[in-house]
Amino acid sequence: MSEAQRRQEPKFAVIGAGMSGILAAIKLKEAGYAFQVFEKADEVGGTWRENTYPGIACDVPSHLYSYSFALNPDWSHFSSPGGEIQTYFEDITKRYEVGASIRFGDPVVRCEWLDGRWEVETSAGYRDVFDWVIAATGILHHPSYPDIGGQASFEGALFHSARWDHTVPLDGQRVGVIGTGSTGVQITGALAHRASHYSLFQRTAQWVLPIEQKAYTQDEREAFRTDADLLRKIHDELSIAFNDGFATSVLDGDSEMIQNIETQCRENLETQLPDPELRERLRPNYRAACKRLVISHNFYAGIQHPNAELVTTDIERIEARGVRTTDGRLHELDVLVLATGFHADQFMRPMTIKGRDGRLLDDVWEKRPSAYMSVAVPGFPNFFMMNGPNSPVGNFSLIQTAEMQFAYVMKLVESVRRGDLDVAIPEPEAARRFEEERVEAAKKTVWATGCRSWYLDDRGIPFAWPFPFSRFRAEMAEPKLEDYERAS
Repeated sequence: MSEAQRRQEPKFAVIGAGMSGILAAIKLKEAGYAFQVFEKADEVGGTWRENTYPGIACDVPSHLYSYSFALNPDWSHFSSPGGEIQTYFEDITKRYEVGASIRFGDPVVRCEWLDGRWEVETSAGYRDVFDWVIAATGILHHPSYPDIGGQASFEGALFHSARWDHTVPLDGQRVGVIGTGSTGVQITGALAHRASHYSLFQRTAQWVLPIEQKAYTQDEREAFRTDADLLRKIHDELSIAFNDGFATSVLDGDSEMIQNIETQCRENLETQLPDPELRERLRPNYRAACKRLVISHNFYAGIQHPNAELVTTDIERIEARGVRTTDGRLHELDVLVLATGFHADQFMRPMTIKGRDGRLLDDVWEKRPSAYMSVAVPGFPNFFMMNGPNSPVGNFSLIQTAEMQFAYVMKLVESVRRGDLDVAIPEPEAARRFEEERVEAAKKTVWATGCRSWYLDDRGIPFAWPFPFSRFRAEMAEPKLEDYERAS
């Protein structure tokens, strides 16, 4: 195929078949492009395939956490459980008939820019060449294990929350959970009443925003099925409230909405925890929303169950029979769950990505990941990320983010096809300018008000998108071609 033909008939590699990868497959198919999706696991779903722990649910309203072109009238709850979300992605894959384009169970190990195209290689030795690569690998898929000695000595069942062992019985067992982020909070609400004794090991208290876990009635769901305008209306209303309301408010640590959120969190703590000693141990010493805000309808009830215990003494080590804390006490357990999060800075790692002139992405990201407009890296032509570094992962709906990012990439594809660009690759100066602006803006957000969180990089700078949603929408609406290398 000639260079001119390749411009007109480009071929795409999509890495990952989670939410973003499925979206890319559907849109590439609709556009008539040739593409191949590579998925390391045996089924679609991404984070919803990986995380199946008791109590898992999305903290974005269900009717917002849906593709804009495939709204779902059958969500059971305002914030639906993870199993329903996984089923949604499985059903969408079948409905849009993109499953046949997914290569399952064969992770990509290398992407290399050679002779003006990307050579992609998998662990099984499969190789092919592509004109464009879309990395839809997500950020919450490499489990982070705590640096606590003795894990191998534990005689009960021990596993990470993202590797839940459903063969292990829980009812009537002594269950311990290390970690009090959203995962630990959700597990507590679901398991505290089932265990004979439930121990939650807390290093840092969390602000908990109360939410009514509204169940949609059959009549409401029927109305959504039969009235497309009603379904669209609830989606759009939630989008405005979430993206132009809460999501924008976190950019200003002193905003009125943040103050209102903090008031709600404090009132929730004061009214739901009558025991003053427990209440104070669950009271954070930082601003609400400095960490990713935990939303729950049943955590405080769960931790107050007669079988539940909040452990705030530091862990010394794990032993054969349980967890030993620094006060010398042994917390005897049958099951120990590590709800300790993920390596959010891994992105495409550990795969080898080699760009122009043999440049390794690992070398470019030696200090920390960064990306121009969250989607592209200088030196890596026609290589784009969805929900990559500094994307709005902490404050916007990831599905809306991915839809806008994909539309942005497709406009760059058209620019290359027209000959406006030889390849789509941001200028180093444009990337540097954007990163400097982003860092300065990030310092003013609520995430930088004095807490430790997975939002912070090695410098203590929040890595999430620090600008209003309107800025993200505007940037994604039309690429600034002056920020890209021009055609020769």
